[in-house]
Amino acid sequence: RRAIGPSPDSSLDCGCEMLDIILFRAEQGGNPDLVRESQRRRYADVGLVDKVIEYDQDWRKTRFALDAALTQRGKAQKEIGGYMKKQETPPPELLEQKQAAEEQIAELQAKEKEFISLRDFTIGKIGNLVPDDVPVSDDEANNLRVDQYGEFKRKDWMLSHYDLVGMAGLANLERGSQVAGSRGYFLTGMGVMLNQALISYAMQFLSSRGSTLLQTPFVMNKSLMSKVAQLGDFDEQLYKVTGASEDQYLIATSEQPICAYHHGEWLAGSQLPIRYAGYSTCFRKEAGSHGRDQLGIFRVHQFEKIEQFVLTSPEGDESWAEQERMINNSKDFYKSLGIPFHVVNIVSGELNDAAAKKYDLEAWFPGSNALRELVSCSNCTDYQARRLEVRYGQSKTDDGKKLYCHMLNSTLIATERAMCCVIENYQTPIGIKVPEVLQEFMGGVDFIPFVNPPPPPPKPKKGEAPKPPPVQHVPTEAELAEMRSPRAALQAYMDSFTPDLNAALNTIARDRPEKPLEALAKLLASTAAAGSAEAPPAADVAPAAPPKKDKDAPPTTDTALEIEGLETQADADTIEAAIQSLQGIISVTINLEKKSAKMVGSPGFPTADQMIEAVATVGFKATEKRLAGGMFKFDPDEVDVNGGSATADDLMEAFGF
Repeated sequence: RRAIGPSPDSSLDCGCEMLDIILFRAEQGGNPDLVRESQRRRYADVGLVDKVIEYDQDWRKTRFALDAALTQRGKAQKEIGGYMKKQETPPPELLEQKQAAEEQIAELQAKEKEFISLRDFTIGKIGNLVPDDVPVSDDEANNLRVDQYGEFKRKDWMLSHYDLVGMAGLANLERGSQVAGSRGYFLTGMGVMLNQALISYAMQFLSSRGSTLLQTPFVMNKSLMSKVAQLGDFDEQLYKVTGASEDQYLIATSEQPICAYHHGEWLAGSQLPIRYAGYSTCFRKEAGSHGRDQLGIFRVHQFEKIEQFVLTSPEGDESWAEQERMINNSKDFYKSLGIPFHVVNIVSGELNDAAAKKYDLEAWFPGSNALRELVSCSNCTDYQARRLEVRYGQSKTDDGKKLYCHMLNSTLIATERAMCCVIENYQTPIGIKVPEVLQEFMGGVDFIPFVNPPPPPPKPKKGEAPKPPPVQHVPTEAELAEMRSPRAALQAYMDSFTPDLNAALNTIARDRPEKPLEALAKLLASTAAAGSAEAPPAADVAPAAPPKKDKDAPPTTDTALEIEGLETQADADTIEAAIQSLQGIISVTINLEKKSAKMVGSPGFPTADQMIEAVATVGFKATEKRLAGGMFKFDPDEVDVNGGSATADDLMEAFGF
C-alpha cells in the first residue's frame, strides 16, 4: 500500500512536504506525538517521524553553519573591496580566507540540499493525520457501518453479472481479450446504450446539484503526476506514455488532473467552495489485484468514471461538512437507481496516504450474493494542496503560518462496474429491466431481452440429484409482445388525444392570454365539440347491440393468487416475469399492498397449479384465490378524481393496464 524505503525513481520526489514541517518541531508549537499516533493508527512506520526530526535538525544545523560561512565570506569580500578601492593588493591571508569560506559554502550547500531532500522525501511517506472518528483497525471486516438503504435479498435463480452480460449481449469479452489482452472488452449493442445512459444521467445529476462539469485530459505530465499520486501507484496503477517533451502517464482517475487544475494558485475564501464533476476514461494496470475479479467487466484496465472533486476553506469544519454532503450525493444517486447499499467508515489501517477519513458505499449484488464497493469518498484536508501549492486566504496568518485549501474527492460512478450492479438487481427470467431514471437517456428503452441462453447448471457431484434447469431463457416474440401490451395500450390511448392537446398548448404559447388555464379549457372544449359535431347525433343512432358471444370460442379465464413474502417492487417484477413466461398468459397485475397477483388467460390458459409452480421456481409460495364479480374490484370513492384517495397506479389497475 505504501512505498517505504528508497524512492523507486528519484525524479518522482517533488521536493516539498505533504505535512507541515512545523508539526515535527515541538519548540515551534508543533506536536510530533500527534503524527506518531496517526502513524500508529495507520499501522505504519512510526520511526519515520523520528527520522524527519533528525533530518530537520541536521538541516537546521547545516543552515546555521552556512549562514555563518556566508557572513564570513561577506566580511572578507568587503575588506578585499576596500583594498581594491585604494588600488592596493589585498593581503594573501585575506584572499585565502575568502577562498576557504567559498569552499565551505559549496560543501554546506550540498549538505543542505541533501538534508532537505531526505527530510521532505521521508515526510512524503507519512500519511495524512487520522482523526478520532475513524475506527482504528487494520482489518476491513471492522469497517464501521454508518448507513444502509434497502434490503440485501436474493433469489436462488439469480445469476451474476458475468453471465448476464453475455446473455443480454452487452459486451464481447472474448474478442476484447484477443484485441487488448487480459481484462479487455468491447461493449456492444445495448451495453453501449446503458453505459452512455449512466454517464449522461450522472453528469446531469451532479450538474443539477451545483457542480461545474469538467472533461479532463487522459494524460498528465510526470512533473505534476508525481505530486498527486502515491509512489506505489507508479508501479501498480499507472501506464507510462513516452514521446512528449517529458514523460507522461495515463490517468487512473479524473481526481488526478482536477487536483492539479489549480496548482500554484492562491484562492480567496470568497471563491470557495469550488465543486467539480469530472468525467474521463480511466486507465489502471491493476497490477496489485492479480487474480481478483478476472471475469466480466467489473474490474478492467479501462473504464469511464464520474468523480466529485471539491476545494474548500481549511477553516473550522467546512471540509468535514463537505465530505458529508458528497457522500449524501452518492447515496441519493444510488437510491434514484433503486440499488440497495450500505455506507462504511473505512478503518485506519486501510486508508490511502492522502485520505484523513474515507467513506465507502458498497452496493448489493444479489446475483453474486455480495456487497461490492462502488464509491469512495475521501477528505484529504491540505495534504495534496501543499505539494501543489494551492494556497488559501491572506499571505500568512498572524502567527506566520501558510494556509492551504482542503481537497476532497468522491466517486459518483464508475460506469462499467455500476452496470454490473444494475443488471444484477434488475434481472428477470427473460431479460434486464432498465431503471426508470435511465430510460429517457436510452431513447425510451425500458427492457433489454436476453439474446443468448444461460449457462447450463454445473454437473452434479456423485450422489447428488441434478439441479433443475435455469429459469432464464431467451424470450419469444409472443412473450415480449405480451409483456409490452399494457404499455402499448396506454400509449395508443395517449396518442388518441395528445395531438389535440399539443395544438392547444402551442396556441396558448403563441397568444399568451392573461388567463391561460381558462383559455386552454375553452380551446379543448371547442375541439371536443367539433369532434362531437362530426359524429352522427346520438338520438339518430340506435344503441349498438352487444356482440354475440361465439359459443364455440374458448372463454378467457380470470385467476388470482395470494402470495407469501411479496414485499418489494423487485419481488413483484420477479413474480410477474415468472408468470409471464407461461404460455397463454394475456396479462399479469401484481398488487404489493394486497400481496396478490391477478391474471387473464387466453385459450390454452395454464392451470392455477401451473402458475403456483412458476411462482415457486422464483422462491415464493402462492395459493389460489378466486375473486367474485370479475377481475378488478374497486370502490368508486377511491377513483373520484375530484377528491378520492386513488393514485395513478390505482386507476391503471382499475382499468386493466
